[in-house]
This record gives sequence, structure tokens and C-alpha cells, in this order.
Amino acid sequence: MGKRTFIGLIEAGEPLIRQALEAIHAYHTAQDAGQPDEDVERLRLLSESLYQVVCDYQLRVEAKARGEELPWLH
Repeated sequence: MGKRTFIGLIEAGEPLIRQALEAIHAYHTAQDAGQPDEDVERLRLLSESLYQVVCDYQLRVEAKARGEELPWLH
């Protein structure tokens, strides 16, 4: 895989990374503001889920760059 293709794959994940960071920030903001436990828990689950998706995406990009094929996660 060429360098340009690899960089393109990384950049393609940027909106997802941004979304995960925003979710983590919203979670911490809700915690600090003393929002109801159910709201904080919902935001925690969302932020953890998005973080995991970002990690999975990055692992797949790296594997593709090495010419490896990973099984589908879902």
C-alpha cells in the first residue's frame, strides 16, 4: 500500500475520531455538572462505544497497510 493511500485511510477516520472525542467531552461535562446518573451513564456508554470503534478502525487500517486481512468484527 502506498503512503498516499495509507494517509487517505487515516484521514477517512478523522470524523469518527472527532465524534468520539466530542462524546468523551460530553460525558465528562455531564459528570462535572452533576447531571442525572442515567444521562451520565448513557454518555459514558456512547463515548466508550465510539472509542472502541475508532480503535477497531485504526487496527484495520494498520492491518490493511501491512497487507493483512482481519475478520469482520460484527
